[in-house]
Amino acid sequence: MHMEESFTAKTWPESPERATLEGKNKFLGFWLFLGGETVLFASLFSTYIALKDKVPDSSQALAKDLFELPLTFLTTIFLLTSSITSVYAIYHMKNFAFKKMQACFLVTVLLGACFLALEVYEFHHYVTKFHHTFTSSAFGSAFYTLVGFHGGHVAFGLLWITTLMLRNAKRGLNLYNAPKFYVASLYWHFIDVVWVFIFTVVYLMGMVG
Repeated sequence: MHMEESFTAKTWPESPERATLEGKNKFLGFWLFLGGETVLFASLFSTYIALKDKVPDSSQALAKDLFELPLTFLTTIFLLTSSITSVYAIYHMKNFAFKKMQACFLVTVLLGACFLALEVYEFHHYVTKFHHTFTSSAFGSAFYTLVGFHGGHVAFGLLWITTLMLRNAKRGLNLYNAPKFYVASLYWHFIDVVWVFIFTVVYLMGMVG
């Protein structure tokens, strides 16, 4: 049953995302889902570490030949900043400031889109300049699977948050959609944390050899 009760800033619950049983169930279900995602990414990281130096011959580029720190640093800044704006979005959600929440989520989506665009450019650069493709080597397969899988999660997160914003643009905040915004924000933080590990394990460790 949807919660259609009218609220004001004074009557809005302190933790609207868990004010109902449905909200609590969404919260619990999300953490169970996150457990599975963590195991999946751990497997991909393990595979990448095992295969990162596996190329058929010396003509194939290794990580230290491919990666460019300025570009990767810029993509990291975009994604980590988007995590900060999503924190502000939830802050405004808890304070029943719907328009401010929507504005912060909009900035989050734009920053996430910039990250994704740079990642597509990065992949295109590797393919055209170094002929580093998914099938060129075991390293290529492991790299594109891990980083591309994360990029797919970013794309899904952008679609999720954008859909929530559009569907609730005229409805405002209520106890039915507040948990949805909250869980979407948690998901966004998760993919940001995964990127920190990718940036460290794939790019930084790759550049030092």
